[in-house]
Amino acid sequence: MTQMVIGLSAVVVAVTEDAPYVLVTRERDSALTSLPFGLFDPAGDRTLELTLRKWVTAQTGFEIGYVEQLYTFGDRGREAPLAADADRVLSIGYLALAPEKVVIDGAGAGWRDWYDYFPWEDWRQGRPAVIDSIIAPRLREWAGTRPERHDRARLAFALDGAAWNEERALERYELVYEAGLAPEAQRDAKRFKGQGDAELEASAARAGLGEPMRSDHRRILATAVSRLRGKLKYRPVVFELVPERFTLLHLQRVVESISGIELHKQNFRRLLERGTLVVGTGELEARTGGRPAELFRFRRDVLRERPVGGFHVPAPKGATGES
Repeated sequence: MTQMVIGLSAVVVAVTEDAPYVLVTRERDSALTSLPFGLFDPAGDRTLELTLRKWVTAQTGFEIGYVEQLYTFGDRGREAPLAADADRVLSIGYLALAPEKVVIDGAGAGWRDWYDYFPWEDWRQGRPAVIDSIIAPRLREWAGTRPERHDRARLAFALDGAAWNEERALERYELVYEAGLAPEAQRDAKRFKGQGDAELEASAARAGLGEPMRSDHRRILATAVSRLRGKLKYRPVVFELVPERFTLLHLQRVVESISGIELHKQNFRRLLERGTLVVGTGELEARTGGRPAELFRFRRDVLRERPVGGFHVPAPKGATGES
């Protein structure tokens, strides 16, 4: 009889001006990181979300605030920590947002820059070199004479004049996986052939293809990246990721961190003014040297006045630079 278990995975995100960070755990005997993960007991656990919060706190010492359900992952053969004896594992992913990168006291837990896992997603300094030097040639080799594969690669990675769409993070990872560039794909292929589990190492980052994760957690993380980047455009979700009082420059840098795209300062501020999303507090940021900047706050009451959108993110520089 098939044994099925339900797992809960959390993508907990905190963003600084430098990078978006995700909360990960690492077991003592493993070189790979995982997302916080735990099993759901239908007989003993009251709700999925409460159980998720319990697991995250137990594994990391961190209590999450804002949380929303992300997706249900149940592909045949997916490996899951803590449930290796199950025939089928369904994992319900959640996205949780934190206003700051707090100190984590859980054993083996910590914050990691999500671009460590997806280095091709950060366009703030221009088109990532790894796309044209490694990914594009490998994808063209994989595509061969199949035009549909070439089209997928072109649209996903902005090849041959196609525009870059930052929301396609999941599509890009799945393409890298399907083409066999991701070490997780090699591991899973061996498992399907009955050759056991290949031990992955976090050395793939040296090849420019990002660090692998345990189980299918890099796919879950890519799903969260796509979801959060999309929500930036139609919901004021970024205000869940900044302190109660912030400068406009800090807000812009946070949006840039998440989207992986550099924004035009004046256009960004005009957008804020038109949307009346923020209001000045009359306070100045305390800083050493330079002119103090005014602190602003999010007008939460605007949510009761009318539907509120997010931020337009333009195409990055060099998006169509590869031919």
